[in-house]
This record gives sequence, structure tokens and C-alpha cells, in this order.
Amino acid sequence: METAYLAGGCLWGVQAFMKIIPGVKETEAGRVNGTTSTLDGEYDGYAEAVKITFDPDEVSVTKLMEYLFEIIDPYSVNQQGEDVGLKYRTGFYSESKAHLSEAQDFIDQFEDHHLIATEVLPLTNYIPSAEEHQDYLDRHPNDYCHIPQYIFDKYKN
Repeated sequence: METAYLAGGCLWGVQAFMKIIPGVKETEAGRVNGTTSTLDGEYDGYAEAVKITFDPDEVSVTKLMEYLFEIIDPYSVNQQGEDVGLKYRTGFYSESKAHLSEAQDFIDQFEDHHLIATEVLPLTNYIPSAEEHQDYLDRHPNDYCHIPQYIFDKYKN
């Protein structure tokens, strides 16, 4: 199993979506790449993200990026859906140089890749979200989610 961290706006929707992707074995909602060791105030530079544990024989980093780009606007800076702010930026984070290279290669394939706001950065830190935010949309299916329902329906078995 391998691990990557995906930020795509509100973590509730990203976690709910990534859970249905073949090859994704576990998800955990959290925050990445902040400037402190605790979550205070506006999360001190953290991005809302989902820790993805995946089987690379079933799903590649490139494929994870394709799925991420299906649920975000990769050109939007610090905003997805109705959520606005630094913590809602989009990104791919990993401790693996190979994963980062593959994610960057995915972005570089776009003719206008220099306009894409989605970060590809080494993971500097990760803090899991409180239990109340884990699998939130499973418990509150009618709550806010920036990802349209038709995208979920496209991948549900």
C-alpha cells in the first residue's frame, strides 16, 4: 500500500468521493502543510486534505490526479464551490519523490499548465481531523458538498 494526500476544497466531499474509487483502500480527513503543530484559528496555513491509502497495482498517481481534477476546478485559487480561503486550496502532497514527479507530469500535460493552481508539493506535516469530521457525509448525506451528485453517481457501483 502507498499513501498520498489530496486537497480539493472541503474535505468532506473529497473523502466521500475518494472512498468509492477502485484501488483506494482507506481514507482519513485531515489537514496538510501548515505552519504549526496544532490546529488553531484558521488552521495556520493548512489545507483541508484527505489521506489516501491506495494499492498502486489498482490505481496510479496519475489516475488519482484524474479523479481529483474531476471534482475540482484546478484553475481556482483558494476556492472550491462556496468555500473560500487558503485552507480550501487544491493540491497533491506526498513523501514520495516518484509520486510528486508523476503528479507534476500529469499537470504538465495541460497546454496551459502554468495557470493551474493545484499544488504539487512534498508533505511537510499532516494532522488528522477530529472524529466528527471523519466520514462526515456518510452520517450527514444531505449536508453541503461542493461536488455535484452526478459525479458520485458516475463512480458508485
